[in-house]
Amino acid sequence: MKTLKIIAITFVTGLVFCSSILVGQRVDQNLKVDQDKPGGFAVLELFTSEGCSSCPAADELLARIQKTSANKSIYILSYHIDYWNRLGWKDPFSDPAFTKRQYEYSKHFAGQIYTPQLIINGSAEFVGSDAAAINNAINNRLATPSSTQLYIQARQQSEYIEVRYQVSGSRGSEQLILALVKKNAQTNVKRGENKGRILSHIQIVHQFYTFDLASGGKGVQKINLPQAFNTAEWEVIGILQNTATGVINGGARAAFLPMENVE
Repeated sequence: MKTLKIIAITFVTGLVFCSSILVGQRVDQNLKVDQDKPGGFAVLELFTSEGCSSCPAADELLARIQKTSANKSIYILSYHIDYWNRLGWKDPFSDPAFTKRQYEYSKHFAGQIYTPQLIINGSAEFVGSDAAAINNAINNRLATPSSTQLYIQARQQSEYIEVRYQVSGSRGSEQLILALVKKNAQTNVKRGENKGRILSHIQIVHQFYTFDLASGGKGVQKINLPQAFNTAEWEVIGILQNTATGVINGGARAAFLPMENVE
C-alpha cells in the first residue's frame, strides 16, 4: 500500500470536475423509480494507479466482485490517480480530476490518502485489496434499504450521450454525478514498479460530470461522447452525493435505449 502525505496542494481551475449542460426537464414517460422495492446499494470507488505495485491486487478483487454481482445494486468506479506517475510510468488512464476527488474525500477520512484506497457509499474507506472487510461492507450496504432512489436512461447521439434522470426521496442537499466508464482494458506496463506486467482493469472512469438536481428531481443532461464509443464496451453510472458530507445516497446504471424509444 502506498501512502502520500501532502501539506498543501493547489489545483488549476481547468482540472476541476467536468461541467455539463442542463438541457431541459423532459423525461421519458417510462422513466420511473420503483418505489415498492427500495433495497440497498453499494457504490465502490477505487483509487488506484498502474505505478503502484500493491494496486493490481485491488483491481483483481474488484473484478471478482463484479463477476458475482449480477442483478445486484453494486456500482464500481475505478479512478486512476496521477501522483504516482512520477515513479517512472505514466498511467494512461490517470487524470488530475480523479486525484482531486480523492483529496476531497480525505477531508472526511482524517486525511487518509493512499493507493489502493476503496471508498464505499462515500461513508467508509478500506485498503482496496482487503477482501474480507470490503465484502462485509458491501453486504451491509445491500441489506440497508435506501430512502432515496435514482433512475437513469441514456441514448447515443452523433456527438454526445443524452442522459435522462429521475430522483425520488432526495434530501435536497445532493448533486448528481454521472461517470462515463470503460468496462475493461489491459496495459502492458514497460516501466515503474509494475514493469513487465500486463495489468487488467475494469470499470475505468474516463470522465465524470457533476451538477445540481433539476427542480422536481427530473432532468436531461448531455455528456461528451468519447472516441470509439459503443454501448457494449462503455456505460454510464450515476450517483447522488451529499455536498457537505460526501455520503452517497443513491446509485444507478443507465439503461441505453434505442433512439426510437425516446421522444
